Amino acid sequence: MGYRADVAANGLEVLEALQRQLYDVVLMDVQMPTMDGVVATQQIRDIWPEAQQPTIIAMTAHALSGDRDKYLSIGMNDYISKPVRIQELMAALRACQPLAADSRSG
Repeated sequence: MGYRADVAANGLEVLEALQRQLYDVVLMDVQMPTMDGVVATQQIRDIWPEAQQPTIIAMTAHALSGDRDKYLSIGMNDYISKPVRIQELMAALRACQPLAADSRSG
C-alpha cells in the first residue's frame, strides 16, 4: 500500500516521532505504558496544527459496545479491534488522506 512503518513503544515516543517528522497515519494502541493512546491522541489534537495532524486509527482489545464511539469522540479517526484482521486494516488505511506535500517538513 506504499506505507513505511516506524514503531513507538508508548504515547510519549509517538509525540517525539511527530516532532521529528509528519506522518500520514498513526496506528495508536490504546493501552501503552508511560503515556496511553488516549492521552497521546488528545495531545496531538491540541498541539499540532490541523493541517499537520495524522489520521489516527485506534487499535485496541476494547471491543465492547460503545468503545468505537468513545475513541472517535476523543479525536481518533477510525477504530480497529484486536485481533487485527488484515482486511479491516487495509480498509482503514485506504480511507486515510495523505497530508499535503507542502505541509511536510524536510
